[in-house]
Amino acid sequence: MRDSVCNVRYHGVAAYEIVAADGRRILLDPFFAGNPASLVKAEDFQRVDLILVTHAARDHLGDTPAIAKLTGATVLCGNEVQAYLRAMDVPASQIRPTAWGMRLEIAGFEIQTLECRHCSGATMPDGSFVSGIPLAFIIELGAGVRWYHPGDTSLFSDMRLQGELYQPTIGSLGIANPSGIADTRPGRKLTTDLSPREGVLAAQWLGLKTVLPCHYTDPDDPLVHQFQRCLADAKAAGESVPESVVLAPGDWISLDASGCIRRREKA
Repeated sequence: MRDSVCNVRYHGVAAYEIVAADGRRILLDPFFAGNPASLVKAEDFQRVDLILVTHAARDHLGDTPAIAKLTGATVLCGNEVQAYLRAMDVPASQIRPTAWGMRLEIAGFEIQTLECRHCSGATMPDGSFVSGIPLAFIIELGAGVRWYHPGDTSLFSDMRLQGELYQPTIGSLGIANPSGIADTRPGRKLTTDLSPREGVLAAQWLGLKTVLPCHYTDPDDPLVHQFQRCLADAKAAGESVPESVVLAPGDWISLDASGCIRRREKA
């Protein structure tokens, strides 16, 4: 895949690994331990240049403390994640807090922080609770490839404005509930923050060329199939829709300069 702009591996839920052509590596929401879909663990990563954490939920914050301490990677996150990382002895020099609207250059990548609609909170090692604002990111990967990653978000109308302003070309949108992860809270989740139909609208409003549905551990999840049907229905109705690629955990893809998938390697 050496002739590509970057290579990407999916690890289940919202965890992605992006490897630039020059070898720089970004991890997005690196949830491996406790993730039944993950084929890797924290100690498998010897080089990581940047970790992006959208919010403090355990299935997104994941193995960030261990990987940051192992590799020395910079972590881009909100203040509540920063507080948790400091409590876990991650050096302050490795943590860069950000907020909606802020644009930063880190490890040679330009990253735009955006508003999303979710929640963010974590129990600290001393038993106290910390909360903050969830984040979405657009990562400039070079050659016009702009990756949108919200971790979790519901649908909101300013996605249209974000699409106009920042023109993401590829995006990962959570449209399912991961299976195999214990949840003892009352009730049963019928959808995640984006229902499949809302996921289609989000992809359209953002103007994505390629969409990667995510937030599942099993690509055969009924909500993934429903998302694909909603896309097909919208296309049949004459609407413009992005190409959708359903990845199995461990799959690699290669992105070309248009942000489209050039090659795919199965796990």
